[in-house]
Amino acid sequence: MTNYITPDLCDEYPEVEVLEPMFSNYGGKESFGGEIVTIKCHEDNSLVKENVAKPGHGKVMVVDGGGSLRAALLGDMLAEKAVENGWEGLVIYGCIRDVDVIMETNLGVQALATNPRKTEKKGIGEMNVPVKFAGVDITPGSFIYADNNGVIVSQKKLEMPA
Repeated sequence: MTNYITPDLCDEYPEVEVLEPMFSNYGGKESFGGEIVTIKCHEDNSLVKENVAKPGHGKVMVVDGGGSLRAALLGDMLAEKAVENGWEGLVIYGCIRDVDVIMETNLGVQALATNPRKTEKKGIGEMNVPVKFAGVDITPGSFIYADNNGVIVSQKKLEMPA
């Protein structure tokens, strides 16, 4: 497992884009990175639930929840399903819940905040569409890297400098 250090990646690859500092690290992995799969949803985590059940090796799910703080888009059961299916992590422009359990999982999770309320599942949302939040355009198939220093996006896969 690669230990990504975002300051070193920024120094080595000055072309990367840095998300505005608003995310906190809630996952068991201190750092994570991979190819971006996007989900755009608002207070409905149906697509998150559907996609953590699919193979995610080498991938990071980027969830644009519109910045809503009213309900959690990820909880312990979905986080554990993501681990089972090999996801590297999730970056959520919204809330999560069950943080004590999620901190124990082998999953990277960055989110805005926590909220104990779950979302309603109405099947509403979009998959693999470009999203924009925290000042950065994020496209499916590009790459994202996160640690306790922040979250960065690159058009190409990055290697940690020697």
